[in-house]
Amino acid sequence: MRRGMPVRHRPPRSLSAVAVVTAAALLVTGCGIGGGSSGSDGDEPRRKGTVSGEITFRTLQLKPNFTEYVEGVIDAFEKKYPDVNVVWEDVPGEGYNEKLVTDAQAGTLPDVVNLNTDSFQLLGDRGMLADVEKLAPEVAREYVPGAWEQYRLPGKDGVYAFPWYVTPEILTYNATLYAASGLDPAEPPTTVERFFDVAERIARTSGGSYAAFMADPKGRLPGDWQKMGVRLLNERRDAFTFDTPKAVEWVTRMRDLYAQGAMPKESLTKADDVNQLYGAGKVVFGPGSPGFIKDVKENSPRVYERTRVAKAITGTLGHIGIYTQSLGVRRTTEHPDAAAEFARWVTNGPNQVAFAKRVTIYPSNAKGLADPYFSDRGDGKDPETMARAIGAEQLRAARLDANTPVEWTSQVGDAVTREMQKAIKGESDPAAAVRAAQEAANALLAQQRRTPR
Repeated sequence: MRRGMPVRHRPPRSLSAVAVVTAAALLVTGCGIGGGSSGSDGDEPRRKGTVSGEITFRTLQLKPNFTEYVEGVIDAFEKKYPDVNVVWEDVPGEGYNEKLVTDAQAGTLPDVVNLNTDSFQLLGDRGMLADVEKLAPEVAREYVPGAWEQYRLPGKDGVYAFPWYVTPEILTYNATLYAASGLDPAEPPTTVERFFDVAERIARTSGGSYAAFMADPKGRLPGDWQKMGVRLLNERRDAFTFDTPKAVEWVTRMRDLYAQGAMPKESLTKADDVNQLYGAGKVVFGPGSPGFIKDVKENSPRVYERTRVAKAITGTLGHIGIYTQSLGVRRTTEHPDAAAEFARWVTNGPNQVAFAKRVTIYPSNAKGLADPYFSDRGDGKDPETMARAIGAEQLRAARLDANTPVEWTSQVGDAVTREMQKAIKGESDPAAAVRAAQEAANALLAQQRRTPR
């Protein structure tokens, strides 16, 4: 097994906008992607019955913090399948999509590649990924439904990546500040509408000494809209349809809350350090990520003691959103048996549990999620323990509903955010802003669909 150069790990929420825009630009200008054209069923790789050969495995920002773990997983696989040699390479997140485009054009994509939503669409929609449902038809039941279903491609049958590690939504809040606003800490909001009501109460009673939540429209959308029952796309998934009264209601409430001081003013247009603000007692609601709790524990022990964790806001759907990383198999791999079995090996229950015990992530594998580590609530008072148990409980029943669809690319998110920021600041009418956002999103979607495949 050959090793790559170490790179510091920082699990990304999404790839950089610059990388996504550059990659999309390369595709739209007609460069196309080589190494396989349409990805039709007849082009799908067929297993040969022998798990052997040299395969390449690319991960995203796992060295050096997780070198020992990944090498251990690879060594165990090679011991089980001595005729396989796994060549591991790890690359930084910045420019990741650009590298994928370059490698795809050159026909040098790895056999097994770490993907997130953006990179999955970039390769999957252009036929570069194998249908893993055909390569390993029996494995679907091994994964959490919401994670497995996320890697279906619109307009195609099949699943085009193995789900890997998962991050679910949860609700975190400072119970002391919550109670100081006359709210019962035992009754956190469960819908977007109620969340806004609570934020209004906090703004009214805090005297400006603390805010309710961060504005961050790019981070809140499209999740908030989905939870309010807004349909993002039409049945054919070829046009956005979020220009609805509910979406306008969301913008109107955000505008009013922003004016009332429910959000830090600067959080609308720039990425403030919410961990720092929450840790200083300047905001009631923290990010909806379990990993955030660990940071508060290490850096703000007093606020950590005041922190409560609850189930994520679900609203109309009744389902949470989940953010996943996955492993795709190159459609043109010369060793489909080895590539498929290795991706399945990395994402099996024991290996995902071992990974989750090193960093705040969750298994997408159902057996892994059933491990007692994810159900232990301790005395019910420790926020980190509760976050782990609550997140896992939600994941066991998670569906696709509140996940960001692949059509909602970083470009679409940026276009929508620009219109939302103007409306929230009171520079444009909420209804006009939603209409303009939909028009911009549909122009990008139409451009995407015209891209040569």
